[in-house]
Amino acid sequence: MSFILKPVDTVESISPADFKKNYLDARRPLIIKGLTKTWPAREKWTTDYLKQIGGDITVSLMDNSKADPSKPINASVAEMKFGDYLDLIKKEPTELRIFFFNLFKHYPDLINDIVIPKDLMGGFIESMPAMFFGGSNSVTFLHYDIDLPHLFHTHFGGRKHIILFDNKWKKRLYCIPNATYALEDYDVANPDFEKFPALKGVEGYEVFLEHGDTLFMPTGMWHWMKYLDGSFSLSLRAWDASITRKAQSVFNLAVKGGLDSVLKMAFKAPYAKWRERLAVKRAESAMAEGSPK
Repeated sequence: MSFILKPVDTVESISPADFKKNYLDARRPLIIKGLTKTWPAREKWTTDYLKQIGGDITVSLMDNSKADPSKPINASVAEMKFGDYLDLIKKEPTELRIFFFNLFKHYPDLINDIVIPKDLMGGFIESMPAMFFGGSNSVTFLHYDIDLPHLFHTHFGGRKHIILFDNKWKKRLYCIPNATYALEDYDVANPDFEKFPALKGVEGYEVFLEHGDTLFMPTGMWHWMKYLDGSFSLSLRAWDASITRKAQSVFNLAVKGGLDSVLKMAFKAPYAKWRERLAVKRAESAMAEGSPK
């Protein structure tokens, strides 16, 4: 037995009522292939165009290496001019990627190239449209977003492989204590189930996004992503209507963000090793209990 991965429902379009009942309220992912058909960005946003408008911006880059225990999560490994980076991902495979880049702050008119899907739900954080770039071979580690938004993740310029898990599986995924990401010692696409037995039988979803596709990921959903081509994505974020969920978001930012970063920098490798041992212990306990039921 291994991961049990099923495809995500795919539609060309969907009514607000159907979306709310079957995906938003049900906390189920969905691919909407036609959501971007009216967006100027669908044809306009090429790497050449983005290089033309923002090529001189210096960007921070990350790679596939395991996080340094002495640094905050998502710490950069290098910097490069945005235009040079776009040339790189077009030319050859690379692990280098750009995480949570708000190009809209530099070029506010870009907002006119997209349509925020307010007809489907409210709560969009319009000040935080985030872009993500990766070369073929670059991987985003398994995690869920710390502030617990709903995500509309639209891909441009190539293909992207995504694996998703409901939050109920977090212990079995070897979730790191005080954090919102998993133990980085296994390959999500091809895990060693002998070494990490709690992964056996974990249920999830597998997605392959193409240019213009939008993936709805409900709040708290774990996601792992691999760029199959040098390409990029846009994430639109929206708050859940629940007061309880918003309170959990504030708690996560304070404890799983701020406090955890302080402890990592203060205790470095010993703290990292303690967390990893506890992640393994909790995963194996959850497996023995048969949870989640």
